[in-house]
Amino acid sequence: MLENNKSVTQARAGNGLRARNILLNIMGQIIPIIVGIIAIPFIVQGLGIEGFGILSLAWMVLGYFAIFDLGLGRATTKFISEELKNGITINLRSLFWTSCWMNLVLGFVGGILIASMASFLAESVFRISPGMIQEARTIFFILAVSCPIVLVSTAFRGTLEAAQQFKYVNIVIAIFSSLSFLLPVFGIIVGFDIQGIIILLMISRLCGALVYLLLCFRVFPILRMNVSFGFNRVRQLLKFGGWVSISNFVSPILFYLDRFLIGSLISVAAVAYYTAPYEMVMRLSILPVSFAMTLFPSFSAVAAAVRESQTGLYSHSVKMLLVVIGPLVATVVLFAVDILRLWLGLQFAENSMLILQILAIGMLVNSLAQIPFALIQGFGRPDITAKFHFIELLLYAPLTWFLVKNMGIVGGAIAWTIRVTFDAMLLFSVSIKFINFQKFFDIRLKRCIIFVFSLLCILIGLSFLNGTFIIKMVISTPIIALYAIASWYFVLDVGEREMISSLARRFVGVTGETI
Repeated sequence: MLENNKSVTQARAGNGLRARNILLNIMGQIIPIIVGIIAIPFIVQGLGIEGFGILSLAWMVLGYFAIFDLGLGRATTKFISEELKNGITINLRSLFWTSCWMNLVLGFVGGILIASMASFLAESVFRISPGMIQEARTIFFILAVSCPIVLVSTAFRGTLEAAQQFKYVNIVIAIFSSLSFLLPVFGIIVGFDIQGIIILLMISRLCGALVYLLLCFRVFPILRMNVSFGFNRVRQLLKFGGWVSISNFVSPILFYLDRFLIGSLISVAAVAYYTAPYEMVMRLSILPVSFAMTLFPSFSAVAAAVRESQTGLYSHSVKMLLVVIGPLVATVVLFAVDILRLWLGLQFAENSMLILQILAIGMLVNSLAQIPFALIQGFGRPDITAKFHFIELLLYAPLTWFLVKNMGIVGGAIAWTIRVTFDAMLLFSVSIKFINFQKFFDIRLKRCIIFVFSLLCILIGLSFLNGTFIIKMVISTPIIALYAIASWYFVLDVGEREMISSLARRFVGVTGETI
């Protein structure tokens, strides 16, 4: 009896910790979203359509630097999570500094490659007007310098995530991700050109890396004692990270290929019309990414003999994501033209409405895929996700080229949605081998799928009506309210309701309690 009470108490404590970490992750991402929504119209107006397109490409290149870290950031999180079961030992210090040195070296190699390709990218790959080619070339050189900074930051952040210090991680994310939007606005106000703005972004990345390092020292004082390089750790990190690196190499290609081909086959201006709705849709991923960030260290620390015990956590995560993301996506589809008109004006609303709707549907599927992805890698099988990504690339590249060539930016959105749907199918089909499928696919999850699908069909149908914003609001509000009530009583169990209640309570007092 005492053991049962102890298990219940531990389960509730675990749910409370996960709720806290999920909320912190959400807040760390939602703050930059709000800043971006406010700042992007000013940036578009200040830089012009082509200038914003070039800035979008710069953001893309910064994100693609992950290909050079050979999966070491993810490997750092996994192995430090495992090591923490033994306490804070000298092995932890060896893992940390070995990962840092390896990332730094790889960053310099990546920077040299980017710099060597600067002229080719500016002159041959992207369709940039002749008057801006030299400026674009210089920008690629500037970005190359920041590559080591970006890569070594992944080791610092991975260490904090392994220790589940999400309050620190998300403070840094909230501040410096917001600066990615605020600094261009500041640069425009003081009269900087696009090159000056990129330099500001690079300085911001350097400051972010230094803050991450200081926080690592705060959490693990042992890291200050000696800066070392453990050759015996290289193989351990690369064995896991090698497969992750394949995903890191392919994933950004899958992530950015649509915009890359749009910029090459159509124009940089078309990239702007595609990027704006894409960035908005990607902000819907804050909840699934928050779940995945929280779950990965938990899955990583689980021994192989008890992996099936994670079925409940896996099922709860998928169900809760579907319950929340479903109505958000349906709402975006219904109000797509109104959102874009209010945010960026009539021109963007006319050119980007259908893009936003198609990408929103894809985002729903892609959001759910974050959970099996975290489970598979956390259970030590990054080879599976890497193989899937490679297969997807072989299919996605020609599909995207064909659809963009023949359908323009709409084709890019369709290709992306097809790809993420295929990816989710693969991940879920494999993930069930690690868990108890009958326990996962229970009656409540089945109801959840039916409820969400019904809501999507109704609101998508309403989107074809040429009603005003007010009319759509009047019709959709009671439908969404009915969905919420039905989900609360017929989809969520007692533990899930308790977790949502905990999230709500912590949302009110999160600053005073955790930060």
